[in-house]
Formats: sequence, structure tokens, C-alpha cells
Amino acid sequence: MKILSGIQPTGLIHLGNYFGALKQWLDLQTCLPVGMEKNDCYFMVVDLHALTIPQNSAQFKQNIESAILDYLAVGLDPKKCTLFVQSQVVGHTELAWILGTLTPLGELERMTQFKEKSQQHKDSVNAGLFTYPILQAADILLYQADGVPVGKDQEQHIELARTLVRKFNLHYPLPKNKALFKEPATILPKEGAKILSLNDPSKKMSKSLGADSYVAIFDRPEIIRKKIMSAVTDSGREIKFDMKEKPAISNLMTIYKLVSGKDFAQIENQFKNKGYGDFKKDLAEKIIEFLKPIQDKRIKLEKDKKKILSQTLELGRKKAQKEADKTMKLVREVVGLPEIK
Repeated sequence: MKILSGIQPTGLIHLGNYFGALKQWLDLQTCLPVGMEKNDCYFMVVDLHALTIPQNSAQFKQNIESAILDYLAVGLDPKKCTLFVQSQVVGHTELAWILGTLTPLGELERMTQFKEKSQQHKDSVNAGLFTYPILQAADILLYQADGVPVGKDQEQHIELARTLVRKFNLHYPLPKNKALFKEPATILPKEGAKILSLNDPSKKMSKSLGADSYVAIFDRPEIIRKKIMSAVTDSGREIKFDMKEKPAISNLMTIYKLVSGKDFAQIENQFKNKGYGDFKKDLAEKIIEFLKPIQDKRIKLEKDKKKILSQTLELGRKKAQKEADKTMKLVREVVGLPEIK
């Protein structure tokens, strides 16, 4: 099974990113489905997507390199998966343009994420932000991905990719009406698909909501303690999982479950007759303990950063480009574009 996913280089990865995406990647790179060969995973830094909001070029370059080291620190292995940077592979933008000629304007206008980001970045609403889902579809189709592990908020974009597959195959059929592209499946994590903000449980955990809204996986222990202790809670003091009546404590309980391995019943029983303060203190320590191996590995990677980045990116770029070239050769043939020799 071929898997494709990516994360923007924002300069940090928080718990929402880890459990909503990276944890899935780790599982998929070593997963051996019954009766199938090992998953063929392509995980990228989607730097072109990140250009939809203003970037400082020097900092942006550092963020891209940092993202690769972060991937390695959490456990992604270049020997088990293909790690690469989106902009270093030719084909993403060319396929996005071709798909854009098949995309009805109405499909893009209904994208929920565009509406939300337009509100967040009112001074920089650009065409790239509007056509972002087309480039995302191109990312997926370029590698003929069977499955795309994403967070809950990206489901709508994957559905658009499936729509564009159908439109392309209908408009540009192969001989004997065979299809060039296959419809990718959305792969959602069983848990943690949408970890919510620490200071506003009506919204997902996000850097854009301020530093107190998330726990970054490389936050120092004292910062983690401060953020968790200041996280909002619900009325009352009972530690009970109920997303409708107690969304704030339920969100914290979800994080506790993910970092400790305990289920909600065990957590509720452990903190029976205890208050939010006791729960938060223990949650902070569980997060610190969970993140320590990742943080330690990141420090080690930094010591030999130049060599590691060079080897990882060149290995990933070559393999990704080989796959992209195969797809674009077929695309150019069926569309009627001249062959590139």
C-alpha cells in the first residue's frame, strides 16, 4: 500500500501534529497488513503550501531543515520510508496546474479551511490559499497514493482529490478506458485526530491561537507544566470524559490517554475524589516523560545536522522524483503535452 502525507514547516511541532499525523506515520512505516507487502510511505515537508502565508526567507529555510530533523527525532526512518521536501521534486506544481483546469470554482469556494484561514489572515488572503487543495490533490496523485493519513480537518480536501481523480480519468481516459489515477482513501487516526486547544476547547490545537494553546514536543519541562496548569477547565471538579458537557477536561483526558496508554475508565478511577489541580500536575509529568526520548534524540541529531540533512534529503529526493517522473510521463501523454526528453 502506497502512503503519502506531509506537514508544513512552521518551526515547531505540537502534540496535535504528533498525534494527528506523525504518530500515524510511525505506525504506517512499520505496518505489515495481512497478505500485503510493507507499506511504501512518502512523507514530505510541504514548503510550497506554507508560502500561502507570509514567510521570512531566512527563517523559512531553517524551518524546512528543522522539520526534517524533527521527523527523524520522532522516529521516522529513511530506510523504511521516503522523506523529502515538496519543492525539491519536479511535478507537484505542473500537475496542480493541470488539475486546476478541471476544478470547478464552486468546489474551492466551499472549502471550510479556506474560510477559516481567510479570517485568521485577513491581510494576506491570496490565490494560493484558495487553490491550496488543488496542490494538495496533486501531491497525492503524483505518487499514486492509495491512502493519505491526515487529521480530521483535512477530510474535505481528500474528498476533493477523489473528485478530481474522477474528473481527470473521465476527461483523459487511457486506452481501453483504463484509469490513470486511483481514488485515494482517507486514513484517520483512531484517537487524537483532533486534539483541541488548551485555552479554547472549541478549536483544534494550533500555533495560530497563541503559545498557551498548545504543547510543543520540544517545550522544556517547566514550560509544559506552566501551559498545562493554566489550561482551561469546565465547571465543577469531577474528572469525567464527556465531550459535550465537559469539553475542556475531556480534551486533557484525551491527551493523558495518548501519552500514558491508560483508557478513560482507568483515568477516571485514578482521579476519583480528586480535583483538576491533581489531574493537571500528573498530566504535565506524563507529557514530559513521554516527550523526553524524542527531545533527547533531537539534541543528538543537531550535533551532526549538516551531514544528516544532506544524506536524508538526497536519498528521499531521488526516490520521490523517480515516482513523480513516472506519473508525469503518463499525464503529459494523455493530456497531449510534448514529451520532455
